[in-house]
This record gives sequence, C-alpha cells and structure tokens, in this order.
Amino acid sequence: MVASTHRTSCKILTIVGARPQFIKAVAVSKALLRYSKVQEVMVHTGQHFDQNMSDIFFNELKIPKPTYNLAIHGGLHGQMTGRMLESIENVMKEEKPDVVLVYGDTNSTLAGALAAAKLHIPVCHVEAGLRSFNKRMPEEINRLLTDHMSTLLFCPTLTSVSNLEQEGINQGIYHVGDVMYDVVLQMAPFAKERSTILQRLELEDRPYALATIHRAENTDSCDQLQNVIHYLNRESEIQNLKMVLPLHPRTKIFSEKHGVDFKNLLVCEPLGYLDLQRLLQGAKLVFTDSGGLQKEAYFHQVPCVTLRNETEWVETITYGWNRLWNTEVYAEPRVTIPDYGSGKAAECVVE
Repeated sequence: MVASTHRTSCKILTIVGARPQFIKAVAVSKALLRYSKVQEVMVHTGQHFDQNMSDIFFNELKIPKPTYNLAIHGGLHGQMTGRMLESIENVMKEEKPDVVLVYGDTNSTLAGALAAAKLHIPVCHVEAGLRSFNKRMPEEINRLLTDHMSTLLFCPTLTSVSNLEQEGINQGIYHVGDVMYDVVLQMAPFAKERSTILQRLELEDRPYALATIHRAENTDSCDQLQNVIHYLNRESEIQNLKMVLPLHPRTKIFSEKHGVDFKNLLVCEPLGYLDLQRLLQGAKLVFTDSGGLQKEAYFHQVPCVTLRNETEWVETITYGWNRLWNTEVYAEPRVTIPDYGSGKAAECVVE
C-alpha cells in the first residue's frame, strides 16, 4: 500500500464492493469533484469480482479506478466480512481519512462501517434507514448495524427516516432522495444511444419482460429456485412475454451444481449498466429479487413484481408500481413517488 503524501482539508474514504454501490458512487463521486478541498480515496473490496459485475461498471460509468482493490470475495458471510474488516482497517490506518462513506447493505458496507467505528472515524451511510423487517436476510443485519454506527445517515425515503427514529436514532438524519435516480437520469440517453442489447438478444420487435434472481433466499435452495423458475415461466405464458434472465454468478453456480433447468427463459450473461438500462427502457414488466432493480423499474415507469415476501422499498408498492409475487394485484392508481427526489440526491449528500 502507498501512503498518501498530500493532505487536503477533508479526506473521504469511500467503500464499494458490489454493483449497486458502483452505481450510487457515480453520482456522489461526481458531486464531490466540485469541491477542490475534498479528496476522495476509493476502496473496492472485490465482493463483486466477475468482469460483468465489476470492471464493466467502472468502464461504462466512467468511475475512476479505485485506489485500492482488496480482491476479497467468496466464502461464508462471516469469513468474507472478517477478511474485509482486517484489510479495510489497514487502509484506514494508512490513509487516515476524516470520514468514511459507505453505501447500501452489503458485507462491504458493514465491514467498512465497523472498521471506521472501531478507529473512531465518522461513518456516513448513503441509503440509510431501509428495513425489510426480515432478519434472515444478511442485508437486513448489515443495514441495522451500519445505521447504528453512523454519524450521518442519508435516507432515500421518508419511511426510512421514520424507521431510524423508531429505533432511537434522532441525530444526523437527512432525507436526500435516491442517488440511483440521479444516475438513471444522467445515463438513460446514453443507454438508448449506445447499447445494442436488443439486437443481440433479437428483441427489437418482441414484447419481453426482464427478470433477475440473486438473493440467497432464492438461490440457496433447489426447491425454492425451481419455484421461482416455474413462476417466471407461468407469468411469461400468461403475459405472452419473452422472459429475459441475465444470470447472476451465484445463481449460475448453484443451478449448474444442482442441475436446475431454466426451461423457456432467455438466459444471458450478466449485463453492464447501459445494457441493463436499455432492457429496462423497453420492458413490459420486471421480475426481480433485487432491491435496486425494483426502483430502477419505477424510474423507467415499468411495473415490477418482487420475487420476495417483503420489500424495503415500500413506496413502490404504495404508489402502485410494484407488487410482491405472493399477491395478485397492484395498488391503484400508479402515481409519482415523491420521496426519491428530482435527481439532486447526490448534491444533497455532498452538501
């Protein structure tokens, strides 16, 4: 590791490790560039290491290469988080940041927040306050612990503000909107102009739906994964839509190990940001167990079905854009969700 030789008035250490964090970091890092006395040092834990889940996002979204790439991935949650914690702590001792910035709810988020808290460095959490109230989800544990270690909590929704207040957190809370919305607004024209995914998948003149499956609750059980695939096939027939499934590495490994057949689904490799946004732009429906994709579907005004029994993005259901797969109807009517802001969330965070 190379120690920093130039000290500015404020050094921010940003921790990223997974696809949604790369996207959120685009907006905030760009906003930080307006401040000459702020230095951002980015650490990539390596949690997402597949080229299509990591490198392509840095290239397409024009994110500066991270100063540190810890190349930590694989293993059980405790193993991964522990290895990250040790390595991130070493980086913090070397860089001596004034603030640590973490995003979302991954193991990288928790490791970064915990390392900072033990070194008495203030933690800023972007996307604070989200709750599914399902503690079997690793993401829920990561959110809870990170929020209770954070000094500044940047909330995407009013519900997330309320969640924090109900847990006794009453300082440093800011409702800023959703930084992912900032990026979608910036990148949507480029996706339409540059992506060739519709041609490559021969979808230009065909109605289609987009599906993603990656959560442990859906991919760690053969029976559950088969249930999800059966559901997607049934919905494809009912809706008369081709079902496109970019296959997450975790889902691919599990399905190959257990001989899971994706049947009539149009399976492809994981996609870069621009290709995924282009598919969203043309999709009739989205089926996903991803938190981020539920929102991105709404950003493109596409109805969504969440392949889970709960969601942390309750606004998408309340305002009629989303439903859980164990319910049959959407709330009506579909109206604009005000909580996510107007595309200025990153500026609010930086200010």
